[in-house]
Amino acid sequence: MRRWILAAAILLLALANPVAGAAEPELRNVAVVSTEDGQQLQFDVLFELNPRLEEVVSRGVPLYFVAEFELSRPRWYWFDEDLAKRTLTYRLSYNALTRQYRLATGPLYQNFPTLEAAVRTISRVRSWTVAERGVLRIGVDYQARLRFRLDLAQMPKPFQVGAIGDRDWSLATEWLRWTYVPGAGNTEPVRQ
Repeated sequence: MRRWILAAAILLLALANPVAGAAEPELRNVAVVSTEDGQQLQFDVLFELNPRLEEVVSRGVPLYFVAEFELSRPRWYWFDEDLAKRTLTYRLSYNALTRQYRLATGPLYQNFPTLEAAVRTISRVRSWTVAERGVLRIGVDYQARLRFRLDLAQMPKPFQVGAIGDRDWSLATEWLRWTYVPGAGNTEPVRQ
């Protein structure tokens, strides 16, 4: 009887968490850096593609990853002033003829021999200009938000329908929020 109860408990745990061992995506090393062009964002995303997503991309269906950044200035007398809303979209695809993975952002692309190399490049964002020079004032508090996710809206419709409620397709970080003060030397966010 104990064996049956133990086996049932293990089965329930396996069903409750079908992607056991796959950690949730996480934002790390987030920093805003002042440059001649303005404010640039850099960050790392720790994530792994589960076997289903690996299979989908290896069969030629592109995956779209989106980094979203928002910057606003709180105002006590009115709604917050939205200063910047930026998105960075990566398109990851596989070409069966060349046996290479292609990572594209806008008109630029790069080929990779392995999926791991392409994912490593996606997971490390550097020199992303999020606010042009002169938009932010030194010493003023701004509220920044950042998240990274798999964008299902850009997938073909059959995949969008099949992804509803399926944990294999849910690859997204929570919004990371922090207060950014230009010129104060606080380039790394303090989680709120």
